[in-house]
Amino acid sequence: MKKQHIIIAAGLFSFFILVFLMTDVRKSAESENNIKYPTVFVHGYKGTVNSFGNLLNRFENEYGWGNKAIVYHVSSSGHLNVYNLNKGKNESAFVQVIFENNRASIADTSKWLAKVLAHMKRVYRIDTVNLVGHSMGGLVSMKYVQTYQDTAVYPRVHKLVTIGSPFDGIYSKEYFQLNRDPATVDLKPGSGALKLMRANKEIIPDSLKVLSIGSTGDIVALPESVHAIRKVVNEDQLTEKIIENKSLGHSGLHESAMVDILVYSFLAAGSK
Repeated sequence: MKKQHIIIAAGLFSFFILVFLMTDVRKSAESENNIKYPTVFVHGYKGTVNSFGNLLNRFENEYGWGNKAIVYHVSSSGHLNVYNLNKGKNESAFVQVIFENNRASIADTSKWLAKVLAHMKRVYRIDTVNLVGHSMGGLVSMKYVQTYQDTAVYPRVHKLVTIGSPFDGIYSKEYFQLNRDPATVDLKPGSGALKLMRANKEIIPDSLKVLSIGSTGDIVALPESVHAIRKVVNEDQLTEKIIENKSLGHSGLHESAMVDILVYSFLAAGSK
């Protein structure tokens, strides 16, 4: 009984801390004029419109942190269908990218992401962006940063957030018995794609700031694999947050209020 009381008390304490943080971040949103640059959200392996859909709804409609301004649907051939929501708002702009082939390799997906960002620069005159990627979306975003650096064609990346991204691969053998496609080849520990990402560490611009988020409850991207981002990003450019919550799984990361706070606080910092 005593142990149960301790668990309940700890849960209530965590809840009140979360409420306090949410209130503090909302006040910061009002005083800091939100996030300085448009932020592009990149889903992971087998992701859909729902992967970041709820998070973006919370950011816009619950927290008032900005507005979902553009949605890009990218076909398997790389064709872009662009939906400019044109809400006439001045708040921070959020851009959602949805890949029809959500099982493609890291290289192919980053190439499609590059097409999206080149379109944003050419059509909307956007020179600088933030990137937020969940799971393999974080790896794809990192691949973009390393590969597409011609600022005459592509926007510069100011900040990058990776959420549950396995930079050392997925350790579960059972995972690869269930999933077999180009993406999973790249997600295996020791894959050529992951080795190349580490080899290209020095290519990453010194100006890039990176936040890596993981969870002790994630059994897909284990904290050890999430921490392997240290082999890709220099220590002085990297902030790491592992959430101590055994019930916060891989797919729950982009549904977590704590993750919302971490992402917004990082992106909004220094935006005055």
